[in-house]
Amino acid sequence: MIGHKRIPGREGGVEVVVEELAAQLVCMGHEVTAYNRRCRGVPRQKAFNGAHLIWVPTINKKSLDAVVYSFFATLHALFGHYDVIHYHAIGPSVMLLLPHLLGIRTVATVHGLNYKTPKWKGFAAWYIRLGEKIVAKYADEVIVLSRDAQQYFLRTYGRRTRYIPNGVQLRQIRRPAQIKSNWNLAGDDYFLFLSRIVPGKGLEYLVDAYLQLPQPRPKLVIAGDSVHVPAFYQSIRQKVAGCPDVIFTGFVQGELLDELYSNARAFVFPSEAEGMPMCLLEAMSYNCPCIVSDIPENKEVMEECATYFKSKNTDALYRVLEQFRQPVARPNTRDYAACRFSWQKVAQNTCGVYAGKEEEDDCCNGADTGL
Repeated sequence: MIGHKRIPGREGGVEVVVEELAAQLVCMGHEVTAYNRRCRGVPRQKAFNGAHLIWVPTINKKSLDAVVYSFFATLHALFGHYDVIHYHAIGPSVMLLLPHLLGIRTVATVHGLNYKTPKWKGFAAWYIRLGEKIVAKYADEVIVLSRDAQQYFLRTYGRRTRYIPNGVQLRQIRRPAQIKSNWNLAGDDYFLFLSRIVPGKGLEYLVDAYLQLPQPRPKLVIAGDSVHVPAFYQSIRQKVAGCPDVIFTGFVQGELLDELYSNARAFVFPSEAEGMPMCLLEAMSYNCPCIVSDIPENKEVMEECATYFKSKNTDALYRVLEQFRQPVARPNTRDYAACRFSWQKVAQNTCGVYAGKEEEDDCCNGADTGL
């Protein structure tokens, strides 16, 4: 598998997918290799949950990271005697042209239509467009996470794709402990935003809407880090300067993440464009009320399980936040998420794609495959 930053890790949805999918495939008896990006200060373990890990050099700059990493990862993979090379995300998938030319079977998962987000500009935007075209023309199989993306590839390139939505792992619902000692959060007294702090996630609209709310109001917890876009992060910090109700936690995981999801008044996800947002699946798995933008990808995941507002509309978001100033009943979405979004089913369907099975056959035949 090529395209993620590193596993184990929760730096983004791609990393969660690769980590969970690799573990499931190993449990099914397959040999899996994941190509991790080297990062200073990160231990280079040789295996995780049964998957082999190979650490690849890269350049830690926004416009070069994925390009350099995917090039070296692909060069190594060409000599790995793999049955399938599975690329994740459009940018790294540019390099699948190399194994394609050598007759190696390639699969590409499109985690989102990156052209929709303002994060990528200049060379990076051009490179992503190139990756999209290469995926459409040369990948043996293309996996998409949403029906919207499936229609896009069919309409734009005449390319049939496989629709395999992500899964979710049920974790323990926890009472506030660490969040109380760290940030004096007692439970049901904060809105939660959890994502990378980058353009396209809609955080600026959330902050503007939140600051209009009169007192008393829940606090706003912003959980996540900012990679390659310090100017955007600083612009958000400046917006909330002097406001004690806004809390920046930085990157969170493990029990601390469990507590934040378990005790939020509502999870707010104002993203402008997505593939299939993992954080919404996670929020549902904790029975957390969700306030989300009305983009097609969000509505496909949440259906009737969320309160929607018009994307990129601060006033519309403000009106919804106003409704949540008082406590609301927590929905029972955990069972729904577990039933509809199963990692075991994701792995079975992906295995069928590796084997070249027709779309109506969801199961894997269990034959050993090197990935």
